[in-house]
Amino acid sequence: MSHPSQRWIIHVDYDAFFASVEELLNPDLRGKPVLVGGSPEGRGVVASCSYPARVFGVRSAMPMARALRLCPQAIVVCGHYRVYGQYSRKIMSMFDEITPLVEQVSIDEAFLDVTGCERLWGSADRIAGMIQRRVQDELGLSVSLGVATAKIVAKMACESGKPHGLVVVPSGHEAAFLAPLAIEKLWGVGQVTSRYLRSLGINTIGDLAEYPAAALERTLGRHAHGMQQAARGIDERQVNPGRERRSVSKESTYMEDVRERSTLTRTLLQMSEQMAAILRAQHLVGKTVRLKLRYHDFTTITRQVALETPTDQDQVIYEQVVALLDQAWPVGAAVRLIGVGVSNLIEEGGYQLSLWDHTDQRRSRLNVVMDEIRERFGDDAILRASLLERPRDR
Repeated sequence: MSHPSQRWIIHVDYDAFFASVEELLNPDLRGKPVLVGGSPEGRGVVASCSYPARVFGVRSAMPMARALRLCPQAIVVCGHYRVYGQYSRKIMSMFDEITPLVEQVSIDEAFLDVTGCERLWGSADRIAGMIQRRVQDELGLSVSLGVATAKIVAKMACESGKPHGLVVVPSGHEAAFLAPLAIEKLWGVGQVTSRYLRSLGINTIGDLAEYPAAALERTLGRHAHGMQQAARGIDERQVNPGRERRSVSKESTYMEDVRERSTLTRTLLQMSEQMAAILRAQHLVGKTVRLKLRYHDFTTITRQVALETPTDQDQVIYEQVVALLDQAWPVGAAVRLIGVGVSNLIEEGGYQLSLWDHTDQRRSRLNVVMDEIRERFGDDAILRASLLERPRDR
């Protein structure tokens, strides 16, 4: 593992991240089935769940009502998204101490290229062990890690070891590691594709790797070569620390379809506050604001706007997303789901307050104070007046 010319990539995934942070905030939750997400009375979804809940078949993105049918004894927590961002930032700072080649994929997932770091930290597997211990000892959180020569293999190794696993795939053993895994385990293969592949007799990743290339291309077209390369553990993609982090987003599914603009805008304000808090906690600003609407017939649309100045301010996000709502939503149309996203994220060093725009400066100071109050006393410690009357469709 220590040959200096060999590329080594570590994939890190935080175990049940939101639920694990909630256990730190409230130790009484430890060892219990915990669901983080939307209202149990409505169409909310599970954002994260603890491993005791997963024993009952609960999974992230599952409707909360179904999750509670599977695990009625579960404890539902709405979530402290600002705190999640703060913990994510702390873990990422640990990675930055080890290598400059860190690619954050999401709030709870990252790739590290540790090639050439052996003289400082030891072999790649020792570095992975060090990361796992530091996160546990310093933050009280569990992470799983995969170590391999390629990104796709490192990620799948990480998945195979969860929770709190550390799986190393030696150089030259990539295809052998992947071969026995079910085809659904291959990164990027969804339910529709897996069903089609199984109809061809391709049940494992090894089956895909050995399938005749010409026949595969006839059935899958231009995607065939890339999928077969992945099945063989061949992935030349680099860890890209310069890539923009994707986005932060939040969605809410209503218990009953909503036709009132006031209810929609109230939800948008709540989401805008949560998005902005996460951005500030991670020291990020966003250049694009996105609105998502799903109507009663499941027709889904998205609209977005590019900002002249990147932002991490609640009010700016809210104003932009309401403008998108007024442009895209037919007044009175029944809305089942609404969502807000902020993308094209950059470090906040790219954001400068205007010297002349005192409103912008006041907003920034106000939001920092509100963050501090909520961090100390809880998310409901301070609310905007427009949110005091809780909507019927939380």
